[in-house]
Amino acid sequence: MTPICSAPMHTELDARYWILDTRRTKDENRASSIENRVRGFTLTELIVVLLIVSMFVLLAQTNLFGLLRRNTFRAQAQELVSTMQMAASAAAQSNRRYEVIIDLTEQNFLLRQITTPDLSEVLEEEIIAENNFSDNCRLVYVQFDDGESTNEGKAKFRAGHSGWQYGGKIVLLDEKEQPYSVVVNRLNRMITLKEGDVGLLEPKEKNEVPF
Repeated sequence: MTPICSAPMHTELDARYWILDTRRTKDENRASSIENRVRGFTLTELIVVLLIVSMFVLLAQTNLFGLLRRNTFRAQAQELVSTMQMAASAAAQSNRRYEVIIDLTEQNFLLRQITTPDLSEVLEEEIIAENNFSDNCRLVYVQFDDGESTNEGKAKFRAGHSGWQYGGKIVLLDEKEQPYSVVVNRLNRMITLKEGDVGLLEPKEKNEVPF
């Protein structure tokens, strides 16, 4: 009898290998997908962090530039002018009285609403605005339009519904020691900043404005 040779049957074994390869491929694809998601999420986080840091840097620069601008002579002098204009305008539009106190000793000023008959006392709740001068802007002296002047202590400009009680000038020095004058005109209530130590025009009538 002639022996019959038959080829081994690998169908079942091949099927198992195919299943294993399929699972391995799926696992690899899943791992690759997860890795891509992780990479994408990390990139998104990085972009968000960079944006936040950029915003903080921009905010810091803005605050720094704003601080530098506020510390310039022109900005500080204009702050005083604006404060006095605020006092005159508020008083003209109401029956309230306001006072700008220039402190030459402390090198600062404040605006307050007068609420009590005692003008020597400043209550905390009366203060509307206050500011300190830096080395770039120094108070030198104050002269009123009645001839009185002072280079120390406090000088007070009071505004009522009828206008300023007294006019005058507030002399400042910039960082180059150049003088400027904040002129308070009690006739037209105008507040102006002028170069130099300007002369004052005395009112035609010496009488005080009702206050």
